[in-house]
Amino acid sequence: MHAIEAAVTPLNWDLYRTAVVGIRFRDRTVRVEPRPSGTTQGSFPEPAGGSPVHVITAWNPLGRTASADANARAQRLLSDEIHRRGLTWWSAEGGDVHGTHREESVAVVGLSDTAARGLGRRFGQDAVFAWTPGAWRVLACGTGAASVSGWAAFESAAAGVFPVHRPNGAGPTASRPR
Repeated sequence: MHAIEAAVTPLNWDLYRTAVVGIRFRDRTVRVEPRPSGTTQGSFPEPAGGSPVHVITAWNPLGRTASADANARAQRLLSDEIHRRGLTWWSAEGGDVHGTHREESVAVVGLSDTAARGLGRRFGQDAVFAWTPGAWRVLACGTGAASVSGWAAFESAAAGVFPVHRPNGAGPTASRPR
């Protein structure tokens, strides 16, 4: 299912490789799941314009469960950093396929893999995700390890309006349905 580039992988690598991510756009939530390499099912989000979407969290740094307050504080710092850099982003959530573990995240457009890994490393993360029209990748933050697979994206109607954060704005603005 996954091709892995040779390098040292984090302890919980298999959990990252099987994780799913939900990205909340204005009019829908898109759930992305790994699939066999070379497989794509569904639509890559038009608001990304074909650029990679990196999914990053600040929750539970160093693989240790943090308090709700510590996770919220770290996630605010990550969101502040994304906003300071003037990047487009959406709220996201990553976790296991059964929904028993979840971590608040951000889905960001405008970063290179190197920059996304660096940001993940800065917030104590083992890995970040990179979604492109042709692949779903797990990128280790501390090494050059990467797992490459295909993806399936499933859309569902969003409950309410979720913001897209645009660069140089005075805060979040609603995204246009595509």
